[in-house]
Amino acid sequence: MTIHKEGKSLLLVLLIIMAAVNYAMSAYVANPFIFQLTLVATVVFYLIVLQFFRSPTINSPVNPKHVLAPADGKVVVIEETSEDEVLQDRRIQLSIFMSPVNVHVNRMPIQGVIDFFKYHPGKYLVAWHPKSSTENERTTIVTKMDNGVKILFRQIAGALARRIKWYVKEGDQLDQGQEFGFIKFGSRVDGFLPLDAIVKVDLNQKTKGGVTVLAELA
Repeated sequence: MTIHKEGKSLLLVLLIIMAAVNYAMSAYVANPFIFQLTLVATVVFYLIVLQFFRSPTINSPVNPKHVLAPADGKVVVIEETSEDEVLQDRRIQLSIFMSPVNVHVNRMPIQGVIDFFKYHPGKYLVAWHPKSSTENERTTIVTKMDNGVKILFRQIAGALARRIKWYVKEGDQLDQGQEFGFIKFGSRVDGFLPLDAIVKVDLNQKTKGGVTVLAELA
C-alpha cells in the first residue's frame, strides 16, 4: 500500500497545519481537555484524508475478452442507452459510484489505444444524478482494441469531487488494468459497452478497480 502522488503535497500541508494548530493549543489553551479533544479530532481527520489517497498494488487478470472495472465502488447503472457524443450508437451503460471511502485510482478496463479524448468543464451535481453523465465536469475517453472494438468511459466529478486527473492522450497504448487517472472524493465512472457484451455484475454490487470483471465481450 502506497500513498498516491495526487495526495502527497496536500498531506504534507495538512500535517504542517495540524502540527501548528496543536502546538498553539498546547501553548495557549489552559484547559487540557480542549487540547486533547483538538488533538484527537485533527489526528482522526488526517487519517481519513490519508486513507482516501491510498493506492494499493493490484495484479489485474489480463484477458482480451473481459472488461474490467475502471474503479472501486458500487454498480449504480446497468441499462441500454444511446451514446451520442462520439460512438453515435446504442450501448450498454455500466456506471460505478465511488464514495469518499473508496480507492479513487482509475484503471484501464481493456487493453488498447486511446482513440479519442476530451475534457468537459461542467456542473457538480451529485454523482448518482442521471444528468451528471452529460452535465458535470468530466472526461470522455475512447479506447480501441486490436480487433477494432471501441469502449467509451467517462470520469465524472460529483458534488464533492472538484478535480479530475488523467494521464492519457490520444494515441497512447495502455495495458489492461493500467492506471489512467484519479478523481478526488465522491465521483463516478461510466462505461459504454457493445450491445452483445455479456454483463457479469449486478446492480449495487461492489467492484474493485482493475480486478472485477464487469462484462465479457463477444
